[in-house]
Order: sequence, then structure tokens, then C-alpha cells
Amino acid sequence: MNGKNINDFEPNIIAFCCQWCSYAAADLAGSLRLGYPANVKIIKIPCTGRIALINLLQAIENGADGVFLSGCLIGDCHYVSGNEKATTLIKYAKTLFKEIGIEPERVNIYYNSASMGPQFAETCKKFTEIIRTLGPVYGWKQKIAA
Repeated sequence: MNGKNINDFEPNIIAFCCQWCSYAAADLAGSLRLGYPANVKIIKIPCTGRIALINLLQAIENGADGVFLSGCLIGDCHYVSGNEKATTLIKYAKTLFKEIGIEPERVNIYYNSASMGPQFAETCKKFTEIIRTLGPVYGWKQKIAA
């Protein structure tokens, strides 16, 4: 790691959060002053069902060590089944990540209602620890080009 100790690694994480539930949960976590890692960068999206595989890959390509979607609870999607579509996408993304040499644990999906601020903060902490354990993403661009 360029002469740095692995314990110094602070992962860069992208969280795509639906505007209706998960973004509101993140806002609630902030309002309650619940701490979650500052390395989690939140991107508000209309619905997790609007995310495409290319968005996940571009996040990694642009320097993220991990990426997760956070959407409405199953059965409570504001767009009926967007979160179910996103769940299918994540299953496929995990398979693809593995095939191109990226640990599938680097991508995931979580479900949070607007009132679940504490759970959202805990999700961010747990996902950060998973990614911290995996370390930074190395050499995946070379594997794709091969």
C-alpha cells in the first residue's frame, strides 16, 4: 500500500440512496447526531431501481473501494418494485465483480425506511468495516483489459 500500514487505510465508499426512504434515513441519522463514517459519500437518487450496472462499475473505476444501494423496505417501494429490481441487479453485480477479480462483498444493497436513521448509520459503519478488511481495490482494470 505504497509504504502505508493497512490499518491506515480509509476506504472510499459510495452510497446510492433513494430519495424517499434511505436518503431521509440518512438525514434523520444526521439530525439525531448519530455518527457514521465520513468516508461514505451519499448520492441521492429517485429510486434504487434506476441504478444501472454501469453506475456501480463507474463508482469503482472512479476510486470507490465499495458501493452500496440503500432503498425502501421490500414491499414499500414508492415506485412499486424498484427495490426488487435493484436487488436483482446487485445479485448480478456480485457475480460480475467476482468474474473480473473484484471481491463481490464490495457491492451490496440495504433497505431502510425514512424512520430508520439509527439502522442507516449502523449500515454505513458495518459496510465500512467490511471494505476496510478487504483493503483497497487493486489491479482490476488490468484484469478487465486482459
